Amino acid sequence: MKALLQRVKFARVEVEGECVGEIAQGLLVFLGLEKHDDEAAVTKMMTRLLHYRVFSDSNGKMNQSVMDVGGGVLLVSQFTLAAETKKGLRPGFSTAAAPGVAEGLYRFALGELAQQYGKVASGKFGADMQISLLNDGPVTFLLDL
Repeated sequence: MKALLQRVKFARVEVEGECVGEIAQGLLVFLGLEKHDDEAAVTKMMTRLLHYRVFSDSNGKMNQSVMDVGGGVLLVSQFTLAAETKKGLRPGFSTAAAPGVAEGLYRFALGELAQQYGKVASGKFGADMQISLLNDGPVTFLLDL
């Protein structure tokens, strides 16, 4: 599992011209699910990203989590993050979770975020999404399990 976190001033997801999820300040998280992932791994990743310190404290140090600053989390499933890219000129997807499995784990991840924090928005699994954001920093981290 890979989670690409971007600290944002705002982020918005549209599907067919309709907004399906948006946040103000917070984290835009792209989630790539792989074959070996399970609910325990998802719980661990969601807990980690909620507590990951990427926001500045009063001294300008990255010592605060999204929960500390009261920001939102916009979770977007992005299967291309699970791609194999170490060699060649075309990505391979043999390590990505099957769509049915990935959708179940994505929905589980949303439930975990809602249970642990609550300020959660989402994209639409498997849809062609257009994402608008204002990256803050820029600050971007790739968390890997």
